[in-house]
Amino acid sequence: MAEEFRFELSQEEKDYLRELVRLAILKRLNNKDADDLPDPPTDKLKEPLGAFVTLKIAGNLRGCIGNVYGDKPLHLTVARMAQAAAFEDPRFPPLTAKEFDQTSIDISILSPVTECPDPLKVEIGRHGLIIRKGGRSGLLLPQVPVEWGWDLTTFLEHTCAKAGLPKNSWKDPSAQLYWFEAEVF
Repeated sequence: MAEEFRFELSQEEKDYLRELVRLAILKRLNNKDADDLPDPPTDKLKEPLGAFVTLKIAGNLRGCIGNVYGDKPLHLTVARMAQAAAFEDPRFPPLTAKEFDQTSIDISILSPVTECPDPLKVEIGRHGLIIRKGGRSGLLLPQVPVEWGWDLTTFLEHTCAKAGLPKNSWKDPSAQLYWFEAEVF
């Protein structure tokens, strides 16, 4: 259940993942084998958890790609999402070597996703949301409403908009609303 998630990483683990993101992107920039990455320092980083990597330049989004469900070891997911955020986000051209030095990195490690029992129980800054309806889905990470100063209703409406749904779709009984938590660093 989302309310029980308390996945925490040590500073050593966070530092490793940040360096892993940089190495994975650099290897792709230099046309080198991205499979040759350092092993994680702990078994916790081998757990199958979802992760997102967000890249920003001067505070502006430059790429964000993630895998909601953990189907591979976390460190491999993070490395893959780093490359996807840098080179495969369809909203942006591939990251250049010149941009790389200006890029800041946020990593979000996701809890298991569960059905949200009541939208009014969603806590801004704690929960991320996924809405699904009619073959469409949209996801917003927990930090998004905090960054934009949204209240709960606005967060729910923007999650719907991300799915290409009308803003009040979260009230529709045929819509499925899910929540999760994330360790963001």
